[in-house]
Amino acid sequence: MAQINITLNQDEILQLMSNDREGAFKKLLQESLNSFMKAESTEQLKAKPYERTDERADSRNGFRDRKLNTRIGTITLKVPRHRNGSFETLIFDEYTRSEAALIASMMEMVVNGVSTAKVGKVVETLCGTSFSKSTVSNICKELDKNVNEFLTSPITGEYPFVTVDATYFKVREDRKIISKALMVAYAVNRVGIREVIGFGVYSRESKETWKDFFLTLKNRGLSGVRMITADAHEGIQYAISQVLPDVPWQRCQVHFTKNILDKTPKKYREGLRTELREMFTSDTIEQARNRRDEILQDYRDIAEKAMECLETGFESAMTVMIFSENTRKILRTSNHIERLNRELKRRSNVIGIFPNSESLLRLMGSVILERNDVLKGTTRRLFYQPTYEEIIGNADKLQMIAMEQRQLLAA
Repeated sequence: MAQINITLNQDEILQLMSNDREGAFKKLLQESLNSFMKAESTEQLKAKPYERTDERADSRNGFRDRKLNTRIGTITLKVPRHRNGSFETLIFDEYTRSEAALIASMMEMVVNGVSTAKVGKVVETLCGTSFSKSTVSNICKELDKNVNEFLTSPITGEYPFVTVDATYFKVREDRKIISKALMVAYAVNRVGIREVIGFGVYSRESKETWKDFFLTLKNRGLSGVRMITADAHEGIQYAISQVLPDVPWQRCQVHFTKNILDKTPKKYREGLRTELREMFTSDTIEQARNRRDEILQDYRDIAEKAMECLETGFESAMTVMIFSENTRKILRTSNHIERLNRELKRRSNVIGIFPNSESLLRLMGSVILERNDVLKGTTRRLFYQPTYEEIIGNADKLQMIAMEQRQLLAA
């Protein structure tokens, strides 16, 4: 995870401690984004400044100035240069809702007197607790309106494939720092376009919270779901069985592979990884089962717990086998939602610890909506009409798998 440090010299601090609180925050935002880009550069180069490592991918080559227009004025940022390649950052991408949310959340930290490792004592020194609450309030109201409109809007049309996942963020609550889960639902509509259809902040992942999340989607009109891809959290399995009982669950094969390998002695992991990949890419479910049996026989004595994991979770990870090979490739994992989670984490690094749950929903929700605009505006489809017809043609088989999964869950 990228770590950032904010450095201001004495003159800058004295200037920022004047009555110009808006200017103080403008400087804070500038220094925060500069620090974040330095951290991005370190991650891409795989080395800190002047650090010599075998993993180093390139070397630094100074900075270039670039202006960024924000809601609190134009700031000049120092963009890192790499000697033999290009430095990549998303800071200058569509900087709309998430930019305003970032500002609002950082200002909220100031208003509430929150000091984090990311912004340190500088925030508290520069802005104290007397920062204009009206400025914060106006930005927050606009962002909250956009997020709430999305979360309460009807879900129209059919979404045959849904992927769900949760990622955690630090939040201050009752003078404590706790982790809260941001649950997200990605879906693919009947013409193959992917989009986010819902998200929400919960105290933790449990049967009750996941059931509430799925009920919210269903009450907004989610329909036409044929399969749900997710990891093996028992709360997700339970919620699907209760809210969408005719829909089968596809266990993410990437997560499943990791679960198995984590229980395998290190010296056997690469070999087993290759064999699992061959199993997942079998032409038929019968071939996959035969391959599974061979793996169980070869590894049971040297990786007993890993083989128990494979044996128990195999069928739920192979739901996609009723589809054609091309369809399986796009539905067997939750990788696309994992990419979104990484982006959410990247954007949240500047905040560090959110002052409250509302701030978390506001910032992450705004980033998700920004991402959603890009997804909905693309012409790239995950599948076309023949694939949709294949899905509908397998509806009875999918319902049968869902029934078998419910029975296993109840046993």
